[in-house]
Amino acid sequence: MSRLFTPLTLRELVIKNRIFVSPMCMYSSRDGLPTDWHMVHLGSRAVGGAGLVMVEATAVTPQGRISPDDSGIWSAEHAAAFAPITRFIKEHGSVPGIQLAHAGRKASTDLPWKGGRPVDARNRGWQTIAPSAVPFSKEDPVLPRETTVQDLETLLGQFAAAARRSIDAGFEVVEIHMAHGYLLHEFISPLSNRRSDEFGGSLENRCRFPLRVAKAVRDIWPEHLPVFVRVSASDWMEGGWDLEQTLYLVRALKDMGIDFIDCSSGGLVPEAMPPFGPGFQVPFATEIKKEVGIATGAVGVVTDPAQAEQIVATGLADAVLLARAMLRDPYWPLHAAKALGVDLPWPLQYERAK
Repeated sequence: MSRLFTPLTLRELVIKNRIFVSPMCMYSSRDGLPTDWHMVHLGSRAVGGAGLVMVEATAVTPQGRISPDDSGIWSAEHAAAFAPITRFIKEHGSVPGIQLAHAGRKASTDLPWKGGRPVDARNRGWQTIAPSAVPFSKEDPVLPRETTVQDLETLLGQFAAAARRSIDAGFEVVEIHMAHGYLLHEFISPLSNRRSDEFGGSLENRCRFPLRVAKAVRDIWPEHLPVFVRVSASDWMEGGWDLEQTLYLVRALKDMGIDFIDCSSGGLVPEAMPPFGPGFQVPFATEIKKEVGIATGAVGVVTDPAQAEQIVATGLADAVLLARAMLRDPYWPLHAAKALGVDLPWPLQYERAK
C-alpha cells in the first residue's frame, strides 16, 4: 500500500491523497480577477489527480499584490469569479484551497520575466508598506512606509473579509501566508521588524500581529474546515528568523486552532543562500511535526514519486506540496501512482489512454 495515496483527514475534510499543488503565482490576473488561464491551470491539476489544489498568493487588498497582475480577493466580484473554478476542482475530486496574502515591502514589482524590479505609479505601481521602513533590497528606489497601528487594524479587517469571501467562493481550505518575506513574515523576523512598540522587539511582540491575523481567519472559517499556515522556518541568515522561533509561533498557532503547517523557508532578504537541493526543507516539516504535534507539509524540490512516498510513509511530513513538478506535469499524481504500483482511477474521458 502506498501511504502517499491514502486520504488525509483534517477536521471533517477528507483529502483523497497526500499530494497538494503548492500555491504558485501565475501573474495572469486582471485587476486581481482570475482569468481563463486560472480555470485551465488549476482545473487541469484537479483532473490530474492532486488531492488539494491551492490558488496562488491571493491579495487581501490591491496594495498587497506582488505585481499588478497578481490574484486578489478584495471584493465580492473576485469571490464570484473564483466560484466556477472551485466548483470544477470539486467536481473532479480535489479540494480547492486559497492562500491569503499581503506582499508588504515586496509588493509593487514588475513581472518576473520582465526583471521583477519595483515599479512606480507611472508603471501601475504603488507605495508599499512594511513593519518598518526597511527595504527588501538596498537597490530598491523607494522605502516602504512603516505601518501605523491603525493600518494594522485595517489590515486585520481585510484578512477577515478575504476569508469570508473565500467561503463564498467555495474554497474548503484557506492558507495564511506567513512566509517568503511578505508582510506577515516581515513582522516576525528581527531582520525586517525594527519597531519599538507592542508589535516589535521581543519574539512575543513580533508574532503579535501575525497571530491576530491567524485568529481572525480561524474565527471566521467554518469549524468543520481546516486552516493552513505557510511559514518560512528559517531566513538562512545570522540573526534572523530560525527554527526555534518558528516552533514558538507554531505552538501558538496550534493553540488557536490552526490545523496544518506548510513548511517552507527563506525569501526575506535577497542575499540569503539556502542549501538548495532535493528535499532540503523536509527537516523543518519533520521537526515541527515532532515538537508541536501538528500536521505538516513538506515543500521544496520534491519531484520523484519514490521520494514523495518516503516522506509521508516514514512520517517525515503528512503531505507533500509540489510546485515546479506540477508545472512540468499536471498529471504528476497519475504518473506517480503508476510508478508506485497504485491503480488510481483516471478521469473517464482519459481512461482509454491509461
